[in-house]
Amino acid sequence: MDLKVHDHELTLLPRLDSFTCNACRLKGDRSPYICVQCGFIIHQDCLSLPRLININRHAHRVSRTSVLGVVNSVCGVCHQKVDWTWGGYSCQRCPQYVVHSKCATRKDVWNGKELEGVPEEIEDIEPYVVIDDNTIQHFSHKEHYLRFHVNGLLWEENKRCSACTHPVRLQSFYACKDCDFILHQHCAESPKKEWHVLHNDRLTLVTCVANFFSCTACSRLSNGFMYQCDFMKLDVLCGSVSEPYIHPGHPHHPLYYIPQVEEKQCNGCNNREVRVLTCIESCCGYVLCFDCATLPQVVKHRVDDHPLSLCYGEEASGKYWCDICEKETYPKTWFYTCKDHRASLHTKCVLGDLVGLMPRSTIDYYDISYEVVLNNSISRPFCMECKSHCIYPTSLKILGTSNHICSLNCAYLTGSRRLQAK
Repeated sequence: MDLKVHDHELTLLPRLDSFTCNACRLKGDRSPYICVQCGFIIHQDCLSLPRLININRHAHRVSRTSVLGVVNSVCGVCHQKVDWTWGGYSCQRCPQYVVHSKCATRKDVWNGKELEGVPEEIEDIEPYVVIDDNTIQHFSHKEHYLRFHVNGLLWEENKRCSACTHPVRLQSFYACKDCDFILHQHCAESPKKEWHVLHNDRLTLVTCVANFFSCTACSRLSNGFMYQCDFMKLDVLCGSVSEPYIHPGHPHHPLYYIPQVEEKQCNGCNNREVRVLTCIESCCGYVLCFDCATLPQVVKHRVDDHPLSLCYGEEASGKYWCDICEKETYPKTWFYTCKDHRASLHTKCVLGDLVGLMPRSTIDYYDISYEVVLNNSISRPFCMECKSHCIYPTSLKILGTSNHICSLNCAYLTGSRRLQAK
C-alpha cells in the first residue's frame, strides 16, 4: 500500500474505537491506521491523500503536510478556522495559505491529478509585452501596438472594449494606434490562463469567438473574449471574479463561492440561482448572482443627459416607475438612477439582454443571421415580433432586411417559428 500521508510505518488497528484523524481532523469510529512510533492516527479513506496538487482557489501548487504549523489561519476553500496542529495542504510560496485536507480534495476544487514527480511547467501567461511606459503589444492584437489612455470616453458608445464588449466609459483603456481595437486596462491585464472557482481545471483565454457563446456563470450571450475549458465558458467579467470578492453593494464583508445544492435568492435582482457569491459572516446571508456581481457601476443612457449610477436597493413606501419601459420598479432590488436620484430604471431596461454582443458584429441565432446594431437613432425601430418600439440600447437586425428584433426572447420566438415552418 502506498502510504503517502506519513513518513513512518503505519499499522492497521482492526477494532471499534473512536478517534480523531490526524490527516483531516474528522472523527472516526473503527479500524484506523496508527503509527506506533509517533502516535499518528488516520482514517483508511485518508491513506490515499495526494501529496502535491493544484486547486482552483489558488494560483500555486499546494502540498500535503502532517502539521500545518500556521497559527490563526483559515482554510482557503471553506474559510473556516484551521487548527495548526493538524494536517492539511499548504503553499510553499505563500506561507499563510492553508487548506483542510477534505476541502482541498473536493471534486469541485481539485481535478483529481496527483502532481508529485510531475515537473511544474513554466508558462507565459502574461497577456502583453511592454514596449514603453505608455505602449504595449497584446497577444490578441499582435499586428499593432496599443497605447494607454488614462480617462475613458463616457459619451462615446461606439468606443467599445473588444474583450468585454462594454463601452469604454470613464475607465482607463488601451487603444490601437492604427485601427479601432480597444481594451479596458483591466481587460487587457486578464491573464492568458486562469484558475476559477467554478471549474477545477485551469481556463484558457480565447480571444476569437465563432458566432457567440453563453456564459456559464451569468447566462449572458457574448462574442467578446472567453475563458474556456471543456464545457465551462466564462466571459471576461465573470472570469475575473476571484475570492475574496469585494462588491460595493456589500462593502463590509467579502463574498465567496460556496457550491449550493438548492437555488439561492440574489439580493440584487431577487432571481434564484445555483451559482452565487455568498457572505459567510454569521447572520448575514447576503447572496449575489454573477450577473449582478458584474453589472457596470456607471452607464450612459439616452434617457438622461447625466451618467446613471447603480443603486443597491432602498426602503421606500411609494411606487417607483421606470422611465424606459414605463412599468413599476421594485426599489428593494437594484436599479439605475440619475444624478438627482429622481429616476429608478430597471437594470435590464438600461443594458438590454444583448449587452455582451459587440455592435456591428453578426451572429446566427436559431438559424437566422443578424447584425447587432445600436439603438441610437432619433426614432426607435419597431420589433417585428412584439410590434413594440425597441427600448434596449442594442437590437438585432436581420441581415439583408430592415427588420429589427428587440430582445433575445423575441429572437427566440421568431427563430422557433421559422424552424417549425421548415
